[in-house]
Amino acid sequence: MLAVDRIISQRLSSGVPLVGQVSQHIIQAGGKRLRPVLLLLMAGALGYQGSDHHKLAAVIEFIHTATLLHDDVVDDSKLRRSKPTANALFGNPASVLVGDFLYSRAFQMMVECQNMRILDIVAEATNVIAEGEVMQLMNMHDASLDEDAYLSVIRSKTAKLFEASTRLPAVLTGSHLHIEEACANYGQALGTAFQVIDDVLDYDGDAALMGKNLGDDLREGKATLPLIFAMQRGNANECALIKHAIENGEVQALQTIAEIVRNTGAMQATREAAGAQAQLALDALEVLPASLYKSALQELAEQLLSRQS
Repeated sequence: MLAVDRIISQRLSSGVPLVGQVSQHIIQAGGKRLRPVLLLLMAGALGYQGSDHHKLAAVIEFIHTATLLHDDVVDDSKLRRSKPTANALFGNPASVLVGDFLYSRAFQMMVECQNMRILDIVAEATNVIAEGEVMQLMNMHDASLDEDAYLSVIRSKTAKLFEASTRLPAVLTGSHLHIEEACANYGQALGTAFQVIDDVLDYDGDAALMGKNLGDDLREGKATLPLIFAMQRGNANECALIKHAIENGEVQALQTIAEIVRNTGAMQATREAAGAQAQLALDALEVLPASLYKSALQELAEQLLSRQS
């Protein structure tokens, strides 16, 4: 990760001061760096001996950071990781344009690897992520959203970059297709579980630990899995309250809705759904030989379910 951080610092350089200011603000805000970590661990598990995985880990972080810059503009977010968002500090236009800079810089770096498969994987992932963002925008304030539609969005918007992060090392090592697919399946399942737990924490998390305001999903009119399950299990009055809150983006009844989510068993059902995805991730690792890297990937999937931020 030290090598990856050095590349990130070097490649953020720009002759335009504002580009560096906005980029450094969000990258130095203290994110989990989970996606680059996954790429490095999978490369280790596959026995990769080169150095291109450092550059690709930085590419993945740049793409993720670009999506965060754009997301915060779309969602009008003011707080991320307990700090003001870039759009709150520098304005929406700067955030959007610097996000574009990070996307283009990521593709410059990928070209340097001189591998068309890498370009293909990341280009497809970036396109699918954009589609997922549009799907989520279309689903805003739609209380009729079901579990399948919800999962379709998060597999595009969130899990696709996880999938790319764990597929790329298999390409670097020239692994057989069944190994590549297993690596990709691990990333997709882990990314899905990660987002499901993230949605749980919007109703059952610690705002100080999470670094954002609880209830943000409801405020934005997102029908996430805890609410979908709660409406399936609740009585008519409870369903009506949740439906009204989603359709109008109201958080006045957030505490009551959180109690409904817990009392109907929706919280537990959502955690079980995340657990099922985590198990799929663990199952996908069975094709890999035993190593410290594989053990770390297994531990990540297991610990994901108990995260609080």
